[in-house]
Amino acid sequence: MSADSLDHRLLAAHAAGDGPALVTLYAEAAAQANTEEARGFYLTHAYVFALEQGDARAADLHKALRAMGRDE
Repeated sequence: MSADSLDHRLLAAHAAGDGPALVTLYAEAAAQANTEEARGFYLTHAYVFALEQGDARAADLHKALRAMGRDE
């Protein structure tokens, strides 16, 4: 999947206020990130949206952030 497509889907999910989709899309962006900084950025966004939604994925996202040293 191209970055442009992912960017478009992220913008559409933001416009629609689709929190669950934002968790999925930011996690996808993290998986595709080319740098550790970008990965952390996207994971943080996925985590925040997961917390806002009460999404069960928040625990795994938090674990990934902790493994990166982003939350100690």
